[in-house]
Amino acid sequence: MKKFTLALALSAFSAATLAAPETFNIEATHTAPRFEYNHFGYSNQLHRFDKTSGKIVFDAAAKTGSVDVTIDATSVNTGYALFNQHIQGEDYFDTARYPVITFKSTRVKFEGDKPVAVEGNLTIKGVTKAITLTLTSFHAMPHPMAKKDAIGANAITRVKRSEFNMGKNAPYVSDEVTLSIAVEAIKE
Repeated sequence: MKKFTLALALSAFSAATLAAPETFNIEATHTAPRFEYNHFGYSNQLHRFDKTSGKIVFDAAAKTGSVDVTIDATSVNTGYALFNQHIQGEDYFDTARYPVITFKSTRVKFEGDKPVAVEGNLTIKGVTKAITLTLTSFHAMPHPMAKKDAIGANAITRVKRSEFNMGKNAPYVSDEVTLSIAVEAIKE
């Protein structure tokens, strides 16, 4: 019985040492942070940021990971150059003083073998708030073109822009904003 227990312990230890965290670089051309809000009750407006970078560390066997994302706030894209400038002003993103938005995870939650949420700290305009990104999808497989392992996900959360010192025109322009990010990352 002792030999069996020792063999089982050693095999469990060996399997654990084989599992290792893998680091993935965010693929900027297939990563799209977006934000949506209601405009005076007329319609929901959806805008995006065009420049994103960061790393994702993922360990499927240990069911752990981390996410570190940096968004270039000056790359905001509303579809209109004049409006891009307007929301980069002091009342909103204030990109002259705060040119980046960051998200740094504190925990990745799993259900079974898949991550389902990422908890962490979102910093906008110098204000940091704890948020949870709910993953609506997650996929891991070898990338057919890059010939490397890759992962991808879609995540969503809601925040109040007033909590980030961006509450001008609320409640006419909704205070609640839906943040979503479609992300793809390729193994280093």
